[in-house]
Amino acid sequence: MKKILLLLSYLLPFLSQAQDFTTRYEKTSGKETATYPEVIQYYQQLTKRYSTLHMQTIGSTDAGFPLHLITYSPQRDFDFKSLHKKNKRIILINNGIHPGEPDGIDASMMLLRDLAQGKIHLPENIILAVIPVYNIGGMLNRSPWYRVDQNGPDAFGSRGNAQNLDLNRDFIKADSKNALAFQQIYHLTDPDVFVDNHVSNGADYQHIMTLLTTQHNKLGGPMGEFMHNTFEPGLYALMKEKGYDLVPYVNHFGETPDSGWVEFADVPRYSTGYTTLFHTFGFVPETHMLKPYPQRVKATYALMECFIQFTATHSDAIKQLREQARQTALTQKSFPLSWRFDMTKYSRITFRGFASGHKPSAISGLPRLYYDRSKPYTREIKFYNYANAENFVDKPTAYIIPQGWWTVINLLKNNQVKMQLLSRDTIIQVEVYHIADFQSYTKPFEKHYLHTNIKVTSSKDSIRFRKGDYYIPMNQNANRFLMETLEPTAGDSFFAWNFFDAILGQKEGYSPYVFEDTGAEYLQQHPELQEALAKKKATDTVFANSADAQLNFVFKNSPYAEPEYMRYPVYRIN
Repeated sequence: MKKILLLLSYLLPFLSQAQDFTTRYEKTSGKETATYPEVIQYYQQLTKRYSTLHMQTIGSTDAGFPLHLITYSPQRDFDFKSLHKKNKRIILINNGIHPGEPDGIDASMMLLRDLAQGKIHLPENIILAVIPVYNIGGMLNRSPWYRVDQNGPDAFGSRGNAQNLDLNRDFIKADSKNALAFQQIYHLTDPDVFVDNHVSNGADYQHIMTLLTTQHNKLGGPMGEFMHNTFEPGLYALMKEKGYDLVPYVNHFGETPDSGWVEFADVPRYSTGYTTLFHTFGFVPETHMLKPYPQRVKATYALMECFIQFTATHSDAIKQLREQARQTALTQKSFPLSWRFDMTKYSRITFRGFASGHKPSAISGLPRLYYDRSKPYTREIKFYNYANAENFVDKPTAYIIPQGWWTVINLLKNNQVKMQLLSRDTIIQVEVYHIADFQSYTKPFEKHYLHTNIKVTSSKDSIRFRKGDYYIPMNQNANRFLMETLEPTAGDSFFAWNFFDAILGQKEGYSPYVFEDTGAEYLQQHPELQEALAKKKATDTVFANSADAQLNFVFKNSPYAEPEYMRYPVYRIN
């Protein structure tokens, strides 16, 4: 019996290798990508076979299926708090946010298998966490007809999820169950590096892989400098060793990119914009849609290897920079809420493109753009990748949100924001915003009529709060997230995304023929209002000739007007 057990222990590694973990992608020589059931079954079998892999489900999605998280840990420790204490660097990889861009799905299946089987090795200081498919609903909606411009595979999923949402616009507003589950995964893993695998659209060029990074000025401070001067160049060098010429994501949708382009602005609605709020190095690899599918998958696999290698080599620096950024956010007095690209500053990059021209369209007969692949070129172009911070807002000591705004409160809780319940009814002096002006989209964008160009006025007031309202201290890791979601003038604030639109509609009113007498009596008792009315009449002829406008002026400046109208219901304690 002992001899048999010894023989089995000797043969077990070989038996494991013998089990067929060939992916659909490999079996079809790169012509096909796995279906959703195939992906999950594959990981179930892989994690059952190899104890260095762990599979768990977190939350749910709009398609009715949970999100899966696959973790590769050579030490077989799958507790992320424990792993951070052991000084491990966590890399979180997200796949299939747009299932029509499945490169990362297939590349990750092979990468995790090759790690588990020992074909490649993970450095001791790295833990790999992978979301195999994020947009499950979109992946289940499989067709050969989506993404008409893309060169393979034969069939794949659609961009919209089960609600037909673009999930890469949903990280702040979290209209989808997918986004709620992702937030839980993000805070569970607390990744040092985040990678969101995509495929590009747009111009034709020679590069197989392009790379979108967290905008370094927006990332800010030493982390931003490290991203700009060390992380990005390091990845470019490592990919060059593997035979790939990386180039920044070609953020150009005009005629051609020959003269250069402006860096993509990854605001918080996007994946890397969201992870930036919690001090993570974020990247969006974008393979080129016109390259054959096998080339794209191989490039994605190679880049993920480079992320692993770079992060392992610079593990201590990455840890120190994240800790430094968190400490800075704790003591930082003022936060910028927007950034504008500086068109006087740029980097020079080597771009490998194709000559282009125009010829008659077979459809319209009019001139149309075409690229001539028989005429490749290499040239230095301008890449505008410097941004200036704007709209600085001082950080309050705390915010208070009344409990009635539970939709926002639940989103804050899901992002592990620390909050305290008021233990009793109380009056607190606070800074109050009133919405002075804003513009809104005329058509819905991802289920919302987004507000822009928001302007507020500020005043001090004593507000009665109730037991159970929420006090949010601004001495926590979520400070930057809170500033960019709770300050109404931020571009992706909860106000901008319509979570507080109820305050924009007046609920109390008056019958003019009745209020004429009530208003006149109130005006008689308040000479300061009489003076304000007279001043406005003297400076505004339209107002002076409108009885309705003057009556409404008196109403709005009296206690009969509801105080909640246009009053932003997130209050600042300074």
